[in-house]
Amino acid sequence: MALKLIQRFPLLRQAGIQRYLPVGPVCTTGLLRASGELPVCVACLYTSAGGCIRRQGCKKFQLDCGTRNLTIMVKEPSIVASSSVGLHRDSGPRFSLTQLHRPTAAEEQAFLQRLGGCSSSRQVFTLLRTVGIMSDTMAAAALHRVADLEQESGSLKDPAVLEKDTIRALCFQLEQESVRLTDAGLVSALLACTRLFLDPWSTLMVRLVSESQERLDRGQMSVGQLCTLGRAMLALEGPGCVVLEQVMEQIQKQEPAQWCLADLTAAYRFLQDNVGQDGKHRDLLNAMHSHAVTVTSRMDPPAVSGLLSALVTLNQTQAMPLVINLCKQAVRHVPHFTDEELTVVLGALMHFGHSDHYFVEAMERYVPTMTFTSHPETVTKLIQFFGRRNILSPTVFDAVAESFVYRADDYSTSQVARQIMAFGKLGYLPPNAGEVFGKVETILRTRFSHFQPRTLLNLLHACTLVERFPVNFVSKVFSSYFLQQLQDQGTGLDRTILAQLTQLYMTLKLECPFYEGPRLLPKYRVKSFLMSGRSLETPVDPHLYNSVKNGLVDLLGARSYFGSKVLTPYCYTLDVEIKLDEEGYLLPASHVDDVYKRIALCIDGQKRFTTNTRQLLGKEAMKQRHLRLLGYEVVQIPHYEFEKLQKKSSVVEYLHQRIFPHTYRLSW
Repeated sequence: MALKLIQRFPLLRQAGIQRYLPVGPVCTTGLLRASGELPVCVACLYTSAGGCIRRQGCKKFQLDCGTRNLTIMVKEPSIVASSSVGLHRDSGPRFSLTQLHRPTAAEEQAFLQRLGGCSSSRQVFTLLRTVGIMSDTMAAAALHRVADLEQESGSLKDPAVLEKDTIRALCFQLEQESVRLTDAGLVSALLACTRLFLDPWSTLMVRLVSESQERLDRGQMSVGQLCTLGRAMLALEGPGCVVLEQVMEQIQKQEPAQWCLADLTAAYRFLQDNVGQDGKHRDLLNAMHSHAVTVTSRMDPPAVSGLLSALVTLNQTQAMPLVINLCKQAVRHVPHFTDEELTVVLGALMHFGHSDHYFVEAMERYVPTMTFTSHPETVTKLIQFFGRRNILSPTVFDAVAESFVYRADDYSTSQVARQIMAFGKLGYLPPNAGEVFGKVETILRTRFSHFQPRTLLNLLHACTLVERFPVNFVSKVFSSYFLQQLQDQGTGLDRTILAQLTQLYMTLKLECPFYEGPRLLPKYRVKSFLMSGRSLETPVDPHLYNSVKNGLVDLLGARSYFGSKVLTPYCYTLDVEIKLDEEGYLLPASHVDDVYKRIALCIDGQKRFTTNTRQLLGKEAMKQRHLRLLGYEVVQIPHYEFEKLQKKSSVVEYLHQRIFPHTYRLSW
C-alpha cells in the first residue's frame, strides 16, 4: 500500500526529493518525563556524553519542534497508537546500523541464543537492556521474537506490548536509519513489523517499504533476502502485490543448485506462503527438490521441519525421494526437535504415508522421556502417527497411557479422542487400561457437551474396538437431537458415520445383553461395513485369496462347496463361507435350508495386522469376535503361516488341519 502511494509520484525522484515522506523532528513532551525535568531527548542516543542540556531542551530539537505519530495497528478489535521515541542510553538499547561498529559474529550468535531462550516479551526487553551494542539484524530478531511470543490467532495476545518503551525505541531507530540498514536487516525488520501488525501507513512502514523497493530495483539481494521481502509484501498487500512478481522474477533467474542451505529453506518458506500453491512455479519447485535431496544431511531441526511443512502445504506428492531423505535426517534430530517442530514432522510423515524403521526406533527411545512434559498436541500427534502407520510399539503406547492418566484434564476433547482412537485402531490395551478408560469415562461425564458430535462418535467407537463399552452414553448418541447434530456437521451422515453408528449399536446388542436403551432406527443403519475409503473391515488380499481358493478346491473337491465374499445379514462380509449339515457333511454354497453349521474363513493378509507384529487390527479383532457371537465358527488363515507353504499337498494338508482339525480326510 505504501509502495502504491510512492509509485503514484514518479516525478519526486526526478526532482531529487527523497522517496519517503518528509518527517520533522520529534517533540517528546509528555513522554518519559522525570519529576521536575524536561523530557529525555531522542538525540541523547547519538551523543557521547552530556550532549543534551535537559533544563533548556535539546539544541538540535528546540527549533521547529513538530510532532509525528507512529500508529501501531493490531487486527480488530484492538488498535493501539503510540509515538516514536528513543530512550536515554542508560534506559534503553543502543545499536549500530553502520558497518563500522557492528558486533562480531560470535556476539550476534550469543545474543540470538539468549533471545531464543526468552519465554516472554518481558524477558526480551530485559535482555535488550543488557546489550551494549546491537546490529540491525539483532534488532529485527528481537522484534521477531516478540511476535513469536505474542501472536495468537491472527492478532496479538497483549496489544499493550507495543507501547513498551523498548519496542518504540527500536521502531524509531529503524525508521531514522532505514537508509543505512543492511539488506538483511531491512527486509527482516519489515517482515517483523508485519508480524506485529504495525499500521502499513505509519512512517516507519512507509520508509521500510520505500527503501526495500529501492534495494530490489538494484537487483543485488540474495535469494533469502528476496524471500523475506516477498513474505513481508505478501502480508501487507496479499498475493496480487506487484512487488511479488518482481521478487519471483529475480528468484527464477537464479539456479537453485547454486543456492546455499539458508536460501533454499527461505525459498521453500516463501513459496509455502500461498505463492507456490495451485501448481504455480512447478519447474522452480522441481529444481529445488533436486537440490534439496543432496543437502538434507546438513539440515538442522528447524530446516527439516520447515521443509516438510512446506511440502505438505504445497502438496508435493511427487517429491517422495526428498521426503524419505528428510525422514532419515529427522532420525538424528528426534531428541533435539522442539515440540512444534516434532509435531510438524509427524504430521508430514502421516500426510505422505511414510515411516522409517530407524525413525520409529528413535521415537521409541525418546517418547518415554517426553510424554509428561511435552505439549499436549505433540503427544497426541506422536500416538496418532503410530496409529496411522499401524505400528504397535508397547513402549510408546504404554508411556502415552501412563501420562494420559495424569494429564488428561489438560487435553482438549479432540486430543483425548485422537489418543484413544490410536489404541482402538491397533486393538491394544495398555497395562493400566483400567485407569485409562476410567479417566475417559470421567471426561465423558464432565465434558460431554464439549465434544463435537463426530469426535464423540469416534471416541465411543474406538472404545468398543478394545472391548470397552460406553453403555452410559449411548442413549445420548442414539437420540434424535444428537443424530441431527451429526447431520448438520461437515459432510452430514455419510456412509462412514452410519457404519460406525450401526456397528456401535450391534456391539451393544451382542456384547452387552443387558442393554435396554434406545435403538438405532433402521433408516440410520447400513447393510455392509465393507466400503471404499475408510471401511470398518479390510478387503481380502486378492493374491492370498486366490491361493487359498485353489487349495480349497483341492480339499473340498469342487468350487461349489464354498462361497466367496459372502455378505451376511449382519453387515460383515465373509472371505469364504462353508456350510455343513447336522451330521457334518458339506453342503453346496447355494444351499439355504437345513444348514446346521457355518464356517467363516478369515483370510488375513498383511493389511489386517499391525505392521511390526502379528496382532490383528482392532476392527478385524472385533469382526471375528462378533462372528463368533453370531454363531459362526471362525477359522483364521493368517498370511504369515500360509505363505510358508510351497507345495500343493502341504497347502491342502494345512487347510484340512485348520478347518477340520478333528476329521480324518480319507477322500472327498
